[in-house]
Amino acid sequence: MSIYDLKPKFQNLLRPTVVKLAQSGVTANQVTLLACAISVVLGLVLTALADIHWLFMLIPIWLFIRMALNAIDGMLAREFHQQSRLGGYLNEITDVVSDAALYLPFACIFPFDPLLIGLIIWLAALTELCGILGQVQGQTRRYDGPLGKSDRAFLFGLLGLLYTFQVPLPEWLYWVAWIVVLLLVLTCVKRVRAGLAEIPQSAVEKNEETLRPDSSSD
Repeated sequence: MSIYDLKPKFQNLLRPTVVKLAQSGVTANQVTLLACAISVVLGLVLTALADIHWLFMLIPIWLFIRMALNAIDGMLAREFHQQSRLGGYLNEITDVVSDAALYLPFACIFPFDPLLIGLIIWLAALTELCGILGQVQGQTRRYDGPLGKSDRAFLFGLLGLLYTFQVPLPEWLYWVAWIVVLLLVLTCVKRVRAGLAEIPQSAVEKNEETLRPDSSSD
C-alpha cells in the first residue's frame, strides 16, 4: 500500500481547477517547470538557513502544494491533449531534481549527516529510474512502494514539521533514516521485479530464441 494509491481521489478534487487553468491557456509543461523552480529555490534557501528551524514549516506546506501541481500537470497533459515527448522528459527529470533540492536541507540538521542524506537522495533517484525502466523493459511505468515519491513527500514533510517545533531533533531519528535507506532499496527491488513480471511472454520467447544455439550449424 502506497499513498500513490490515493491519487485518483485527489485528482477528482483538483479537476475543477484543472479545467479553469486549461481554459486560461496554462500548459502542463509550465506547471511542471514552475513546481521544479520553486522546489530548487526553497531547498537552497533552507540549506543556507538550516539553523532557522521555523522556516522548515515551509517544507510540508510546499510538498502538499507540489503534489497538487504534479497531479495538475498530469491531468492537463492527459485530459487536454497536451502530452508531448518533451513533457515526458520534464516530468521525470524535474521530479528527481525537486526531490534532491528539498531533501538537501536535512543534511545540515542534527542528527543527520551529509553522507546519509546524500545516500537517501541517490537512492530516491534510483527508485525513479527503476520505475521508468519498467516502461522501457516491461509495459508500464512502475510506482510501487513501500517508499515511492508520495510516501517520501509525506515522510519529509512530517520531518520538516517536527523540526519546526522540536530542536534539536531526537537522536533516534538517525536510525529511522537508515530504515528509510532500506525501504528505498526494497522499493527499487520491487519495481524491478514488477517490471520484469510485465514483460510479454512473446518477448521472452523471442529472446530465448535469439540466445538458443543454431542446431543447423552442426
